[in-house]
Amino acid sequence: MKTHFNLKAILAACSLALMLQACGTPAPTENIVQIAGANDQVSTLVEALTAADLTSALEGEGPFTVFAPTNEAFEALPTEIREALFQPEHKEVLAAILRYHVVSSKLQASDITSAIEMGQESSTLQTLHGSPLIATLEDGAVVLKDPQGNSASVTSADLMASNGVIHLIDEVLLPEGVDPAALLSTPDIVTVAMNNEQFSTLVAAVQAANLVETLQGEGPFTVFAPVNAAFAALPEGTVESLLKPENQEQLAGILTYHVVAGKVDAKTLTNAIKSAENSTYTIPTVNGGNLAATIQDGKVILTDAQGNAATVVVTDVNASNGIIHAIDAVVMP
Repeated sequence: MKTHFNLKAILAACSLALMLQACGTPAPTENIVQIAGANDQVSTLVEALTAADLTSALEGEGPFTVFAPTNEAFEALPTEIREALFQPEHKEVLAAILRYHVVSSKLQASDITSAIEMGQESSTLQTLHGSPLIATLEDGAVVLKDPQGNSASVTSADLMASNGVIHLIDEVLLPEGVDPAALLSTPDIVTVAMNNEQFSTLVAAVQAANLVETLQGEGPFTVFAPVNAAFAALPEGTVESLLKPENQEQLAGILTYHVVAGKVDAKTLTNAIKSAENSTYTIPTVNGGNLAATIQDGKVILTDAQGNAATVVVTDVNASNGIIHAIDAVVMP
């Protein structure tokens, strides 16, 4: 009897195992990023997640629902906009767009369809960005609409991951307040400087001197911008002292001595120096003082009122309201 009972138990267990294998699907062991990384249709999305520093977030516990634009969806964007989104200075914009494609819950296709039917033909999905997606059914397919009137259809549903689910969509959607076309416009002088690590001290000085609004104005301006090393070369404690509120006026005077009214590119400046008497061109600054510009060994040298010299090391950094030339020393009025 004992042997017979064990045999029956074993047969029952084997039967149950076969039934589970036939009727059930093993739980996925790979997370969303791993599933996407193995899918050739969303390789651009994977690159975007990496560029936006969102990979680790979507490797987390979740659960998440990701509406994943296919490679073709990204390719449908204007080339200039697509390239701009992947530039480091636009990482936050790219991250905002990607978060707009993620919902912090696990929604399979059947869940979305049921929510649409219960919501009288539409359902609002709250995204990690904060802006909602509107889901509807059109000809039996789930269609997502953003606040800007763009729509995307789910082309492949229920790619299951250990921490959520992926649905492929055929368009890149845009949250409220995000305009990728704005990435193509040239930023103003202050923004250009803020996006360049070499000018971080200059930006701090412009802010302390309350000149941000001025240098974001219509202009045009030409700015001879000292790099960080130029400020670091000043006597110890000089920069810290100038940044104090009580020295704001003095700091503003120094900074405006680096600004010229009008847009003067390198070629124009070089020609002016060559045409000037004694090959020395006088540059009137917004401060009211003058800079003397000369050419030595093929480089433009600026000499200030105290006889100090600065070399132009980078030329023609364009901005919407003027132009920037980087210099290697701080000139003094």
